[in-house]
Amino acid sequence: MIIKVCGMRDSENIRAVEKIGVDWMGFIFFPGSSRYVGEGLSYIPEKVKRVGVFVNEPLESVRVIALKNRLQIIQLHGNEPPGYCVSLKNAGFTIVKAFGIESGKPFPEELVEQYEGSCDYFLFDTRTAQHGGSGRKFHWKLLSSYRGETPFLLSGGVRAEDAVEVKGFNHAQFAGVDLNSGFETTPAIKDSIRLQNFIKTIRYEQD
Repeated sequence: MIIKVCGMRDSENIRAVEKIGVDWMGFIFFPGSSRYVGEGLSYIPEKVKRVGVFVNEPLESVRVIALKNRLQIIQLHGNEPPGYCVSLKNAGFTIVKAFGIESGKPFPEELVEQYEGSCDYFLFDTRTAQHGGSGRKFHWKLLSSYRGETPFLLSGGVRAEDAVEVKGFNHAQFAGVDLNSGFETTPAIKDSIRLQNFIKTIRYEQD
């Protein structure tokens, strides 16, 4: 299972989280986010896959920022069309397209289907006006309506106490979990001990 920690910014905190066995680390390049990193990382980690999170950013700007910060994965949280995703994929990046899910509303099956084949992963997050980072969950049972072939990451308000539930979550395309606000002491600062305990439960503890 992929463990992604998103919304990183502080260089010492990045170093601490880099050491505990996460797979991907996300950096938000959207100025509207409280976890915005600016145009350059204060420290570029080497032991994780580096993910840049963008919202409706011009393609050329994404390419420039990605090359400057040696990003390997591009995560898109706006209204970027499938062709936009394909363009970045053809440039050599792994592409993650995020979709907002609302509890009480149907899974957006028709929208998601449009992106099959143009992305490497999907990310299902709680729908918010801020394009993520709400700290709120959606009903994971809605994902039973997803029958596509693209693997996905589960996001939206996942916390340390959800480790057993995440471990037991079952879907053919479930590939990993995206952790952010549920592990923060303040915006962009993660509690590495809580993260470490979560990873231990997910990966090492027997049922």
